[in-house]
Amino acid sequence: MLRRSQLRGLDSKEGRTRLIASLFADDTTVFLHKSDSFKNLQNLLACWCKASGARFNITKTVVIPLGNKAYREKLIRSRQLNPTATPIPGEVHIAGETEPTRILGTFVGYNIPQINIWTPILEKIDLNLERWNQGHPTQDGKRLIVGMEVGGRTQYLTRVQGMPSEIEDAINKRISKFMWGETKAPPVNMATLTNSIASGDKNCYSRRIHNV
Repeated sequence: MLRRSQLRGLDSKEGRTRLIASLFADDTTVFLHKSDSFKNLQNLLACWCKASGARFNITKTVVIPLGNKAYREKLIRSRQLNPTATPIPGEVHIAGETEPTRILGTFVGYNIPQINIWTPILEKIDLNLERWNQGHPTQDGKRLIVGMEVGGRTQYLTRVQGMPSEIEDAINKRISKFMWGETKAPPVNMATLTNSIASGDKNCYSRRIHNV
């Protein structure tokens, strides 16, 4: 329905394709040109919901302004895609500058400080490692926990978003602290700790190794 509509969407650089929608499970991203009408989009979605019996959650809708900074700022102030357009409803959130919006596990937006993206993940890692530590796991148990809690929570985002070196260092410090406790001088350095089991070491997960 969206692709057959009069909405212009975005053009590819080659001008051969029209980008109007990206759908994955219950997550839908719609791309609007500045000449498009948000009201027309709402009407299309209402028609689709009525025909399919589905329900569109308007309160979870987020508008991410595109284009140059002057246009983005004007859109945020006026809530209009263009001067003649109907204003975007007040219940629809418009993301501001530096505000990350999560789409399929990644964070998009303009001038987003990486620390804003990674801080909640670091806090979650801290919370879960502390919880696991209360069970006094063995060294081998800790190795598996690190792979699950640290590796499992960082690999995808690192792949699609990238990881700043300061976050990488912070994560490796957490791994070392979890493996050895509060000691200032770990009895085994990270390089040895992450070597393969075949070489007689622990093959512990390391964020630095996986970022190479």
